[in-house]
Amino acid sequence: MKKILLLFILLSTICFGKTLKIGTTSYPGAEIMNLIKDDLKAKGIELEIVEMNDYVTPNLALADGDIDVNSFQHLPYLEQFNKDKGLDLVSAGATYICPLGLYSKKYKSLEELPEKAVIAIPNDPTNSGRALLLFHKAGLIELKDPTDLRATTFDIVKNPKNFKFKELEAAQLPRILPDVDAAVINGGYAVNAGFFPTEDSIVLEDKDSPYINIFAVRAGDENREDIKALVEAFQTDKVRDYILKTFKGGFIPVF
Repeated sequence: MKKILLLFILLSTICFGKTLKIGTTSYPGAEIMNLIKDDLKAKGIELEIVEMNDYVTPNLALADGDIDVNSFQHLPYLEQFNKDKGLDLVSAGATYICPLGLYSKKYKSLEELPEKAVIAIPNDPTNSGRALLLFHKAGLIELKDPTDLRATTFDIVKNPKNFKFKELEAAQLPRILPDVDAAVINGGYAVNAGFFPTEDSIVLEDKDSPYINIFAVRAGDENREDIKALVEAFQTDKVRDYILKTFKGGFIPVF
């Protein structure tokens, strides 16, 4: 009986393959992952896409074993999340950069931003620091340490126009844009809101940004064959060309 059961399990694995559950954003994550489903299926891996549209659930679900891998975040965010939550999640490979940009419904250039302008920025520690570094690089403010990726508003030492920075949930930033003078919006949310970052932003991060998005897995799982197959299927010319043609600079491949 045991031999029959083992044979059934073996045949089931061969016939039906392995299911790999990935947590990602509905847009563009799910769209891009659907591009490689057939490639993975040909290798016996059924890719199950679980859509998650916040910055907390995907890592908690990964740590709990509800999913096998996620793709939504850059490396500095993952490192900070690990530190804050006591988790041991690691990168299994790079995907792309979602360049942070400054957008406005009222102004078209940095020079037009008025005295005491209200600037909305993401409220999570790494992306708020990233937004302030963008302003520092543009010469709008001066930070105490421009190499500190987790700078806060308390680290601003010069603010010539007395900008007022308003920290909000990243997903809300496109919606509140009419109510502020400008907002720093993550690339994915900007594209989802109908912006073409390379055309519509007042200022945009360049491709040398340290904020590379990654596939995150539990420590040790980066060596799993199905995870390696996922990364390999993603890091192809097909995916690179699709991202560049489809998202108008909202996402820049780094492989």
